[in-house]
Amino acid sequence: MSDVDRRRLLFGVLPAAALLLTGCARSAAEERSTPPPLALVYNGPQGCADCAPAIATLLRKAPQPFRVQYVGPGTGTPLTAEVLAEARLYVQPGGGADLDGTWRRLSASAEVVRAWVRDGGSYLGLCFGAYLAGRDPGFDLLPGDTRGYTGTEGATVPDARDTVVPVDWQGRRRHMYFQDGPAFVLDKGADATVLATYPNGTAAVVVAPYGRGRVGVSGPHPEADASWYAEKGLSNPDGVRTDLAYELIEATVGRR
Repeated sequence: MSDVDRRRLLFGVLPAAALLLTGCARSAAEERSTPPPLALVYNGPQGCADCAPAIATLLRKAPQPFRVQYVGPGTGTPLTAEVLAEARLYVQPGGGADLDGTWRRLSASAEVVRAWVRDGGSYLGLCFGAYLAGRDPGFDLLPGDTRGYTGTEGATVPDARDTVVPVDWQGRRRHMYFQDGPAFVLDKGADATVLATYPNGTAAVVVAPYGRGRVGVSGPHPEADASWYAEKGLSNPDGVRTDLAYELIEATVGRR
């Protein structure tokens, strides 16, 4: 090949390569400029200082990360239709002991939350927040209702102690932090996916549609970090892992 031919080849290839590189750089820059979706986490008076921060940390570090904003009494941000309109996910965390008292603070926002989920939002309820996804009192977002796991026939936990429970997570035996969480009693023929069951077969983790939105609820605590176990002198045979939390979050939010 002559020097002239080589120059023609180089000058023909380099501009095309430069265009490809420019396009990739522009695409990456555009992706970086798009903020992560917003998750609202209730952090009003509810009896657990660690519960909202634990799920907030997981959401920020998720494979598909979220921006997190706390809402509720004492946060400076009320739970309103305008605030929800900016969010993809609303989280009602665990940790409460007074269901009726917390519901009194939330009941004024109940229809706003229902309408938001019905129109495409996603509700994630963990332990106490899962109770609140049920009825009387609650947001009434489930195709069925909740009841305390300890009160179900054949329950392996007899009281409200902090403990670790085995679950069947879609055919895998796993262990989860548990403290007086609910089981889910689904209506016959309910459109719902049971992600995990307790040892007595009752539903422990459920995802269900609600209008155009989705509701994910868990009786145990998939968000519990190592400090929770250490404080109560507990250990998890699987190790302290976050994969179940992320599976539940993804199933609740979907890839939208």
